[in-house]
Amino acid sequence: MATWGELLAKIKSLQTQGRKDAFDIVRREALADLASYTGRNVILYASAHLQKPSIPPEGLSITNEDIEGFMEVVYGLSGSKLDLIIHSPGGRAEATEAIVKYLRSVFKDIRIIVPHEAMSAATMLACAGDKILMGLHSYLGPIDPQFRLSTSLGPQSVPAQAILDQFERAKQECTQDRANLAVWVPSLQQYGPALLQQCENALNLSKTLVEEWLSRWMFRKSKKRKEYSKQVSDTLANHKELLTHGRPLNISFLKSMHMKVYALEDDIKLQDKVLTVYHATMHTFGATPAAKIFENQNGRAYIKQFRAVVVPQPQQMRAPTQPRQPRPTTPPEQAQPN
Repeated sequence: MATWGELLAKIKSLQTQGRKDAFDIVRREALADLASYTGRNVILYASAHLQKPSIPPEGLSITNEDIEGFMEVVYGLSGSKLDLIIHSPGGRAEATEAIVKYLRSVFKDIRIIVPHEAMSAATMLACAGDKILMGLHSYLGPIDPQFRLSTSLGPQSVPAQAILDQFERAKQECTQDRANLAVWVPSLQQYGPALLQQCENALNLSKTLVEEWLSRWMFRKSKKRKEYSKQVSDTLANHKELLTHGRPLNISFLKSMHMKVYALEDDIKLQDKVLTVYHATMHTFGATPAAKIFENQNGRAYIKQFRAVVVPQPQQMRAPTQPRQPRPTTPPEQAQPN
């Protein structure tokens, strides 16, 4: 494996040779090397959410636009086996469903590789694989849906289950003593009339999709596939048990639910090649405008970039020390073109 420092030294060496695409060269060599070792197609799907947290969520998360990136990097690939490397904070369940349907229409054997983290809807995507490879340091996350709400403290992501639980608690306390209405009304007024049903629908969608995908692929050969699939989907969506949407769920936790999860450390060469791809990708995010990368082993890529827009601040006006003189006017016939 090329270490973090070795990769950086290689990138700098290429840059001194005048190669403006140094980051791309190093990352694509790593992807090609991984595919050569496994004999499988490789697609990298990674987000700069750790390096660029100031980018709006829609620029980093799983969105409907992502299907375009996958179409680009699937084009030209042959064979039915795919290694999908995921590094993502998650996003929309509906967009994830579209991605799964598309990839499964092309590949019959999909192996998910998680070098660091695949959270929320990215965990859902991982559950659509036949198996998952991850490091002992890697993790997935809960799949309970979140709602972006405007609160008195500003916009906040609130778990759907927490909203349902809060309404149920308010209902019980106000039934016991109507005086509690004065306490609950200000808090509940921020929610729209359809929010409860939306929360239930979103929660059911996440659980239904994951249960269906696990039963269809990861647990398809198990006599207990329905039981295992339901156990996993219920557990991953259980906000009451997991307590926070950002909870890291490691390989031991996932294996305890009978999931087909295997440690990258079981194959040191494979681990080295996966981590080389990951480190090269992190270098790209850290030093270029790239915010999201879709790329295959042949160098075909769809890279979404983000450049910060600097808004000039208004200059402080100073009181003139003397009356301003009128500027001379240039006659029209003497005006110069811009």
